[in-house]
This record gives sequence, structure tokens and C-alpha cells, in this order.
Amino acid sequence: MAIDYDKIMSLETKNQEFSYSDRETMLYGLGIGFGKDPLNNEELKFVYERDLKTVPSMATVISWGAGNMRESGINYLLVLHGEQRLKMYEPLPHAADILVDSSVKGVFDKGKEKGALIITETDIKLKESEKLLCTLSSTTFARGDGGFGGPSDGAPAPHSIPERKSDDEFFADTEPNQALIYRLCGDRNPLHSDPEIAKAAGFDVPILHGLCTYGTACRTIISNICNYDSTLIEEFNVRFSSPVYPGEKISTEIWSDDNVISFRCWVRDRNVMVLNNGKCVLKK
Repeated sequence: MAIDYDKIMSLETKNQEFSYSDRETMLYGLGIGFGKDPLNNEELKFVYERDLKTVPSMATVISWGAGNMRESGINYLLVLHGEQRLKMYEPLPHAADILVDSSVKGVFDKGKEKGALIITETDIKLKESEKLLCTLSSTTFARGDGGFGGPSDGAPAPHSIPERKSDDEFFADTEPNQALIYRLCGDRNPLHSDPEIAKAAGFDVPILHGLCTYGTACRTIISNICNYDSTLIEEFNVRFSSPVYPGEKISTEIWSDDNVISFRCWVRDRNVMVLNNGKCVLKK
């Protein structure tokens, strides 16, 4: 069934209620790799309730399932997460009751054989004060839904990586059971846990969640660029390129230009780029 442009553009939800506690905050920290050294006091602050800190990228899981994109009519068997963008206005509390607004901001027809791009936006607010904490923007690549006759141009342009050699490169290990931990943050797609389903999808073993790779890149920048001060991050945007297998080492190339950090991530052992067009904006 072809995309109904007017219907999908009208999809929105207002003031959906969610809650999370310090337990979810600590689980997310563990899920993206903080706490590997339990004697590292800086990492401990992301996985232990004493002086608990939050990671900005946790915004991607605290309202898991928000919105009503299931009513869009797209073929979810052929859907990929293309891009993830995050704008922070206030640091996330380590526990909160929140209100979530979600809407579709754009749908772009790339052609019958090339699919469609769907841009959704999510605002997360504190329930008590309705103070806006952050805005998430996501690009979904619906591979089986092109050719519906909608506009072809206007999707957000990806951030350009500088042409010069990177200024630095940092490495982050993932664990063989990383996806089994991370899936408890909300995304229980069996592609990340069930070997038989992974094989049916064309993978030798279950793959790591793209948003776990996203969070791992955020952890790398917090640890190596921000001196563990996660409140410095104002924006964190990426384009997903290729999956990571749990247990692989992720290499993050860094370009620093004033308060803008450009980055991309690789699995060097396979010479595969897994995140591209990364942009992290820090507070001046």
C-alpha cells in the first residue's frame, strides 16, 4: 500500500506520559559501556546512584515507543534508521516524569526503487513544569515505500566532515553481550538478541543496536573531549552507515573546530564505517 502523504503528515501525539528512575539511568550507562572499570570514579558517576550523571543520548530511550508511526502504513520489514539528531536545552534529570510530543515533519519520495525518507520530531518536557528538556529528530529510511508521488527535495542535509586529516582518534570496546544489556533500555527487536532471526535477516550473529553505537560515540566524546562533563553537549547528530557486531572495537575520528566536534566511527578490524557525518556542538 502506497504512503498516503496527507495522512502521514498529520500524524502527531501530544503529552504522552512516561517515567524513568535512576535505575533506567544506570542501566543506560551500562548499556553504552560506562563502568567497564568499576574503580574509575569518573565512569562510576554514570552507573552508580551516588552523584549520578546522565548521558544526553539517553534521550533516545526514555520515551521508547512514543508517537504513532505504526499508523503510517509503511512496510516496517524494510525500514532502516537513517539519521538521529538531538538538541539539548537542559540536562536530563536522573529520574523524572515527562511529557512527550511527537509529529511528522517531512516525507520525501526518492523514487519507487529508492524508497522514502520520513522525518519525525519529538519534544521531551518535564511533566511538572512543562519545561522543554530536549528535541529529538529522526530520519527513517522506508526502503519499500518510494514512488508515492510526494516531494523529493527538502530533507535535512548531513553535516560535512572536514577534508583535513582528523585531529585525534579514540577507541571504545563493546562487549559480546552489549546488545543483551542495551535492549533492556527499550528496543527489544530480536534482531539484536536471537541468532536465528539475525541469520534470517542476513547477519551471521545478532547486531548491535544503531542507537547503542550512537550512545557509545557519545560516551567516547564525553570521556575524551568533555572530561566527563556530559552537560557540555548541546547537539549530537549522526548518520547511520553500517551495523556493529557486539564485541567489536569502535574507533571514533575527531575534528575539533571551536565548539563544534565533527566525528565518524569505524570498525577498523573490518574497515567499515558505522557512523558518518557526526556533529557534536558543545557549550561555549
